[in-house]
Amino acid sequence: MSEPILPLRIHNLRYQPNGREVLAGIDLELGVDGITLVLGANGAGKSMLLRAICGLVEPTAGRIEWGGRRTDGGGGRPRAGVMMVFQQPMMLRAPVLENVALGLKPLGVPAAERRRRAQAMLVRVGLGHRAADSARQLSGGEQQRLALARAWLTKPRLLLLDEPTASLDPSASAEVERIIREIRTDGTRILMVTHNLGQATRLGDDVVFMAAGRVCEHTPVQRFFSRPHSEEARLFIQGELPWRMHF
Repeated sequence: MSEPILPLRIHNLRYQPNGREVLAGIDLELGVDGITLVLGANGAGKSMLLRAICGLVEPTAGRIEWGGRRTDGGGGRPRAGVMMVFQQPMMLRAPVLENVALGLKPLGVPAAERRRRAQAMLVRVGLGHRAADSARQLSGGEQQRLALARAWLTKPRLLLLDEPTASLDPSASAEVERIIREIRTDGTRILMVTHNLGQATRLGDDVVFMAAGRVCEHTPVQRFFSRPHSEEARLFIQGELPWRMHF
């Protein structure tokens, strides 16, 4: 049986490449369920936080507790049960079906079973009819759905999403949001970076707001938009939605 990874607790996490402070002492706790949206201006450290959690960068200091177990730093490598989908996902020079099935190969699933599960997952994300096509010929929205399917197929306990709809049109974004809701319903905890405040209100249970490498507040989504606690958050919301929000 795999070790539990939730709840996730982060204590004083710092990342200072070449002396430049990108993460400046992050304290954060994520429970076992829900969708948490990470908001903040460019350069706030949002994407780097996800990379540190996933193990893609080695923090300078701090610790992470996975399921109540302490580790120093981020471990420097991806952790079992944690998947990350990037804004521009990597596509292999292979058919769509093979791109999705690839996620099951490290788990020791036989080839025929990998293909069967991958085909069923493609149907769930609306790409069943594209299984034999080259993944690199898909549109941006279709590639993002493929990336989500590849991650979802492994049944991750924690899914990290880095602006998955940033370059998509409204229709493609709506499809991606639908899939994200289904992944959450399927039992996966989601931590997602976005600049789309409307998307945050549609998808999020709670908001982590970051500025200058720190978490300024972590609060339920409705409270964040109606009564932001920090001055940084108030200025951010007013700058993004000046016609709606006045404090």
